[in-house]
Amino acid sequence: MNFAAQLFYSSYLSERLERLYSPRPALKDSEENDPFWQREELHLGRGQQCSPYKGCPISNGTVGRRPTLIEPERLKDFGEEEFLNGDVKVHDTRVVGGPEIMLMDPPKTRRVSEFRVVPRPPIQYLRFEDISAAAFRIQSGIQKTPCTYSRLSKQYGMEIYLKKEHLHYTGSVKERGVLYLLTSLTQEQQRKGVIVATDCNFSMAVAHHAVEQKIPVFVIMPSCCSSPRLRIYRDYGAMVISYGSTGHDSQNHARHLAKENGYLYLEEDESAVYLAGLGTVGMEIYEQVPKLDAVVVPAAGQYGLLTGTAAAIKHLNSRILVIGIEPEDFPLLLQSLKTDGPVKDIYSNPNKKLYGDLMERSLGVNTFQLAKKLVDKVISVSEEDSLVAMLRFQEFERSTVDTEGAMGLAAILAGQLPELRGKKVAVVVSSANMELELVRQCMDRALVLDERVSKFSVQLGEWPGDMAKLLDVLSREDVRLLDVCHRRHSDKSDLFNAKVECVVETRDKTQSTQLRKMLTERYPSLCWLDR
Repeated sequence: MNFAAQLFYSSYLSERLERLYSPRPALKDSEENDPFWQREELHLGRGQQCSPYKGCPISNGTVGRRPTLIEPERLKDFGEEEFLNGDVKVHDTRVVGGPEIMLMDPPKTRRVSEFRVVPRPPIQYLRFEDISAAAFRIQSGIQKTPCTYSRLSKQYGMEIYLKKEHLHYTGSVKERGVLYLLTSLTQEQQRKGVIVATDCNFSMAVAHHAVEQKIPVFVIMPSCCSSPRLRIYRDYGAMVISYGSTGHDSQNHARHLAKENGYLYLEEDESAVYLAGLGTVGMEIYEQVPKLDAVVVPAAGQYGLLTGTAAAIKHLNSRILVIGIEPEDFPLLLQSLKTDGPVKDIYSNPNKKLYGDLMERSLGVNTFQLAKKLVDKVISVSEEDSLVAMLRFQEFERSTVDTEGAMGLAAILAGQLPELRGKKVAVVVSSANMELELVRQCMDRALVLDERVSKFSVQLGEWPGDMAKLLDVLSREDVRLLDVCHRRHSDKSDLFNAKVECVVETRDKTQSTQLRKMLTERYPSLCWLDR
């Protein structure tokens, strides 16, 4: 290439480079300073950036170092140029990120049947926390009853401790559940008042504690209710109203009054609050009797005392046996356990005077489930055994209890719990509410059942002194004559004989056996009358 061509080419190239590499106008504050605004940069070798018309030397080779268009303080961010043999070498900048994230393989799909379903624990109907809360709530209104060692222990070969719940103000353990039930009511319900309509231990407890808690209480009783019982409710401070001839009439009237006036109609049921209050008996027994082996509880009313006590005892020590006792004429729980479901009614005819309070309600579903889970054994006792147990309470404990309170001891007296011999046993004496006349009749019957009162008849001649000889024999045997009846001409075939009937009382069974043997040998016509 000649000199003219080189000059022309150099002039063209200088203008081109000057246009491309001329400084960029100043940026405004709102614009961004981009160091890479020059995208069409030509890397044609190392030469100085100048125009030939300005007197700059023209060279095809090495000249001064070309100034960079990038701010010097930011060169470290984008690399550095090296000039080797007149060429431009630009280092590539590689952005190195964080460590590569390795994604996990998606979970394998499984069938629904492959998943193991963990069932949730069922909600407990009666918890020990509820019983503890009830014990704390009622401690100021309920006295802590004693659990004393019984003098019957040596006679029956076990350590018997009697939990004397009959010593409450109303004579019944149901005060515990009633007081906790009343204190759990809302202020609106307490202001309006409560109403009951059955003559039982539950109603007596409601009448007493409602007045103590300043809650209006109304008692609806049928006209057949005895005057002493009505006087007891009035002495407690309740408003007593006589209505109807039967218990159903008074209950229906009570529900009607409750609906019209906003009263709360109360009846013994299986509510968790009521059962928690009754369960405080188990907590006290466990505290009062160390190293306990078994607890014998009468299954009364709604069986709340049995299930509540069992819930507390089993939580504190699951090895303690809980045994329920119910009357033989009304074995509601036993039949329910056999059929695996609560039985609503049993076609039986028990003595309503003795077991009227036990027959007021039926067995509930929740109470049955608790008894099935917590109670180890359920047995039934006869009416005769309960009456004899009442007699034992009179003689050895100097206490008057009713048939419901004596059922626990009756099971031991009847020999139905041989597995408890030599062990420490607590027996709950639940109540002692029985009218005086009925108590007297029960004691007379119990003496006959215990073979301490006997009745016999004998044929005596009309000769003078025969009656005196019989009385003399009884006197020598140290037998107490309670009644004597001399009947003449009782039979047409015995015109010259008289029939004598005597009622005698002995000290115990041994003396009664000796008397029977002696009279049978002396009087062939002797006839012992049935109990």
